[in-house]
Amino acid sequence: MSDTYLLICALILGVVEGLTEFLPVSSTGHLILAGQLLGFNDDKGKVFEIVIQFAAILAVVWEYRVRLTHALVSITKERTSQRLATNLIIAFLPSAILGFLFLKQIKAYLFNPTVVASAFIIGGLLILWAERRQHTIHAETIDDMTWQDALKVGFAQALAMIPGTSRSGATIIGGLFFGLSRLAAAEFSFFLAIPTMFAATLYDVYKHRDLFNANDLSLFAVGSVVSFISAFLAVRGLIRFISRHDFTVFAWYRIAFGILVLGSAQLGWIDWNDH
Repeated sequence: MSDTYLLICALILGVVEGLTEFLPVSSTGHLILAGQLLGFNDDKGKVFEIVIQFAAILAVVWEYRVRLTHALVSITKERTSQRLATNLIIAFLPSAILGFLFLKQIKAYLFNPTVVASAFIIGGLLILWAERRQHTIHAETIDDMTWQDALKVGFAQALAMIPGTSRSGATIIGGLFFGLSRLAAAEFSFFLAIPTMFAATLYDVYKHRDLFNANDLSLFAVGSVVSFISAFLAVRGLIRFISRHDFTVFAWYRIAFGILVLGSAQLGWIDWNDH
């Protein structure tokens, strides 16, 4: 591949990662599809995905920098800051523990087209169900959440270890089922992404440390900047969107994408087992 083509790939994949990471549609599935279509799914492509995922996390940190800074400096004296920190730790633990115990088995046995497509479609159906059932909301904002709410959302996030589920989708829709408002579910999903994705990124960096190459810095820089900007826009856009709409559009998109996964696998376009 020429350097110019690689930079174009970096630009496209950065946009895909940033736009899909925090929406309930599974960034992993979209990156696999885009990487396969671009022919950028080798070891360098996998390392590149680690880098742009980190950039997407930084977009959330930047968007909520005031709230995060306030929570850090006031954690010893303000109850709301202490509650937020406690809830994030509690919600993070299920994925951390289950991932440590079962991640290898999950990657070995569950990353196949049937599981990925089923996760997309089932997730879409759950969103439709969550939106059409009668909502009983007891937490309008993340400050209203209890540690029990956080634990439930944490177990919902753990479902995202199943390929195609979507981490943000699992936490947001789980939050709706557990009595969080759309705003509280979305914002807690964003906050929970910070420790979860930081930990996953650090693990991936350590695991693939031999694949990092200084010659790829320009590639990483382009992908990271684009991922950061598109993730920032996606987070802001989702908050505005849910102030006037529900998540139904994402449900139908997931179902359509699940059908695409099955079709692409059946026709031999994409080897989903190779990821």
